[in-house]
Amino acid sequence: MSITLDMYQTIAVAVVVLILGTFLKRKISFLEKFCIPAPVIGGLIFAIFTLICYSTGILEIDFDDTLKEVCMVFFFTSVGFQANLKVLKSGGKPLLIFLVLVIILIITQNFTAIGLANLLGLDSLTGMTTGSIPMVGGHGTAGAFGPVLEDFGISGATTVCTAAATFGLIAGSLMGGPIGNRLIKKHNLLETIKNDDDTLLVEEEEKHERHFSMYAPAVFQLIIAVGIGTIFSKLLSLTGMTFPIYIGAMIAAAIMRNIGEYTGKITIHMGEINDLGGICLSLFLGIAMITLKLWQLADLALPLVILLAGQVALMFLFSYIVVFNVMGRNYDAAVLVAGTCGFGMGATPNAMANMQAICEKYEPSVKAYMIIPIVGSLFADFLNSLTITFFINLL
Repeated sequence: MSITLDMYQTIAVAVVVLILGTFLKRKISFLEKFCIPAPVIGGLIFAIFTLICYSTGILEIDFDDTLKEVCMVFFFTSVGFQANLKVLKSGGKPLLIFLVLVIILIITQNFTAIGLANLLGLDSLTGMTTGSIPMVGGHGTAGAFGPVLEDFGISGATTVCTAAATFGLIAGSLMGGPIGNRLIKKHNLLETIKNDDDTLLVEEEEKHERHFSMYAPAVFQLIIAVGIGTIFSKLLSLTGMTFPIYIGAMIAAAIMRNIGEYTGKITIHMGEINDLGGICLSLFLGIAMITLKLWQLADLALPLVILLAGQVALMFLFSYIVVFNVMGRNYDAAVLVAGTCGFGMGATPNAMANMQAICEKYEPSVKAYMIIPIVGSLFADFLNSLTITFFINLL
């Protein structure tokens, strides 16, 4: 038997799955500890249900995922609004250095994925499904670029990307704290602790205060950015390269944010935009998860394990050797290592959880708490999307 759900029924199922995931996350400490997104929890359960139905021939469900793209574009537009050049400048030299390291990490993740894929006799674009798309990008970028890779002929790319992103969340959370702790003990880094000024953290947090009356203007700003973004996307398509549909909106949002910051003529309602972006991300992930076809993972089971093991090894070496040494070989650097493992293989909340575990045991690190959220939330997704686009068109 086969049933077809229209776009309204599809998003309704996605919301039910999201509610289920939220409930289970509150009840199961493991899910809360590793910051597994609620849509992923509920969506994975639903995907397993559809796998059983498909395998037994009982039922096959077809979804209209039109609204998935709409939610995706609005989420990544909210990400574009995060690109505040003033904040980047205020972070000083350490922030700029760390940003360069993240760019190197993104590129290295993709080269590692492509290299291992070629060794296993797989297509290079198949390797990209375990590169920076699910690692630095997480579930949001996985859901966005999976369909792009499928358009290039990589069957089941969305499913593989999502599976890799889920693995990355857990792996990044498991390895971050222990690596940071080992560095602190091995090099006796408690002697290097300095009491830094946390003014920048307080000022940036104040900009994100919410006001009920500002949610409507925030929606309007998102819509305007999306509208302008279609023009940028059209211009970018003239280059002959393939760009994700949201890239123009991200650029438009970044321009609007910085015009507001530098001229004072526009007030960007960042707190409200963050909330709206979070809602759109949850709906986007919900739809992406319920439309997963897990049976498409069967042919890639062993190669996927090898590809993901390669990413774990890369993250360990990059954070332990490169990040720690470049960022100063001190206590702050060790906390940054823990954070890098979190968002380099999962998401910024995982990074913050890793750093919190270290700082609760020892001392706070103002530098790490400033750098990781700025780079992880404001710039990593933006730069990752551009890098992924370059790699896809190059291959």
